[in-house]
Amino acid sequence: MTGAALDARVVVERAAFRLDAALHAEPGEVVAVMGPSGAGKSTLLGVLAGLVDLGEGYVRLGERELDRAPRPRLRTTPSQRGIVLLGQEPRLFPHLTAHENIAFGRRVHGATKPVAAAEADEWLWRVGLAGMGARRPSQLSGGQQQRVALARALATSPSALLLDEPLTSLDAETAADVRALLHDQLTATRTTAIVATHDAVDAVSLATSLVVLEEGRVTQSGPVRDVLATPATRFAAAVAGLNRVVGSVHSGRWTQGPLALDAGDAASDRLDGSEVAAVFQPSSVEVAGVPGETWTAALRLAPEPRRGEWLARVTRLEQTPAGVRVRTAEPEIAVDMPAGRAAELGLAPGMPVRLRLAASAVQLVAVPGPRS
Repeated sequence: MTGAALDARVVVERAAFRLDAALHAEPGEVVAVMGPSGAGKSTLLGVLAGLVDLGEGYVRLGERELDRAPRPRLRTTPSQRGIVLLGQEPRLFPHLTAHENIAFGRRVHGATKPVAAAEADEWLWRVGLAGMGARRPSQLSGGQQQRVALARALATSPSALLLDEPLTSLDAETAADVRALLHDQLTATRTTAIVATHDAVDAVSLATSLVVLEEGRVTQSGPVRDVLATPATRFAAAVAGLNRVVGSVHSGRWTQGPLALDAGDAASDRLDGSEVAAVFQPSSVEVAGVPGETWTAALRLAPEPRRGEWLARVTRLEQTPAGVRVRTAEPEIAVDMPAGRAAELGLAPGMPVRLRLAASAVQLVAVPGPRS
């Protein structure tokens, strides 16, 4: 099977929220949609699935126009769209076995009972549940239920598959297994898919394109690697695991508050006089102690910082798999370091520190102008 191209411009108006987003996926392409909670991801997928009314715009799937608004209005019912939505909950029929759940989807789409049964057996094998078809959902783990739900969805040969954070309710190890299964099956079936997620691992491992949705608007889109390498917003930078600090370039020097860096000739020529974001890894920043235990004492006793150095105040410390992430203010950045180094410095919220950042570790990215 091969999915159809999906093209949409979606506008939904609510009391305190407006979604206005464009989305495009080539046949067989997987597009990830990322955004903070409340950005409109689920609403967008709901419109594509036919569960949420379109206020303005259109939804096209292959050669078919499924929705159009406001006039002349067109709306295709969810069952006639050729689109399947799979969410966080598998929503399996509790009274049916895993095999019967999968076969049900094929029967609804016109397959005979023997054909549906044979294809359900095939899909149980494809999702790693061979021999478990007689079990009901209550006898399956969360990950196994999600595998059955995926098999039921793909068995119907949808023109497009919508995945609304399907791994959120799973533990890390199970989510990794189901993610690998998703990748294998979406690749094998060449199903067009839209994956709404909070997790950059989902975008990297499943998708070729990434759409960043914030406050109902698309703030960045493009190939996954490009969006994560040059994030256009603080949210996108956080997803990519990068710091993004907006400053300005003047005469070969980038500045933001107390932080100043050499911009370099090329950057200076291209970006001089404009807002520019400095993008860098948390591990690129060095932390050193300063004289004085209070902010006032540090300002009075610390020597004048050199280019690429500045004084900052620790706001909080977070545990990471590799050690400690130190959050600082003015400007707000994250610094990664081994836990032993954080203990050696005696870091704690409110403590002043000296930060160092080499210009060679920074990528300067022009800040896009406001959207009309």
